[in-house]
Amino acid sequence: MATKEQILQWLQTFATVVEENKDYLTELDAAIGDADHGINMERGFKKVVTQLPTVADKDIGSILKMVSMTLISTVGGASGPLYGTLFLRASTVVADKQELNEQDMLAMLQAGLDGVVGRGKAQLGDKTMVDALSPAVTAFGQAVAAGENILSAMQKAVAAAEKGMQDTTPMQAKKGRASYLGQRSVGHQDPGATSVYLMLQSLLDVVKK
Repeated sequence: MATKEQILQWLQTFATVVEENKDYLTELDAAIGDADHGINMERGFKKVVTQLPTVADKDIGSILKMVSMTLISTVGGASGPLYGTLFLRASTVVADKQELNEQDMLAMLQAGLDGVVGRGKAQLGDKTMVDALSPAVTAFGQAVAAGENILSAMQKAVAAAEKGMQDTTPMQAKKGRASYLGQRSVGHQDPGATSVYLMLQSLLDVVKK
């Protein structure tokens, strides 16, 4: 089980991780994008943290919906709408829940992925956040189907996300600002896939405790 308190802790942890990796994410984005991914994500999640006390007594769906609205209103570039959609879609499948079992967590992750794909129209291999998120959701689903608990499934999801993130380096970008670079986008790790990996790693760290 993942409790509401752990979900709140996850968001707090991810905000700290984003702050710590702001320059790194921006550096990755400078190579193939607008050089603002780290700055934008940090601004968005800093704002999320200030809003967490207002939803601390609400259900998990309401908490995630607040995250979505905050990101959409404060984050520029592509990451605002994409992460905003991820959290919005995730919020709808866990509405009114105070804790999440393995199936709930899978539904939440799957809904988030579906939202990102629907919004950004990216597929696996396009060198986007989908390249980390999609294999993570698949790995989590396979682990749950095999009867594994949330911690074990999450460990597999994070390992898949890390590999997916690393696999973006040799890809040529087919979406977003990076796609304008054509062949020159090859050889750079995707910043969106990197922030997804950090997000899932933050969730694993909290579930571990």
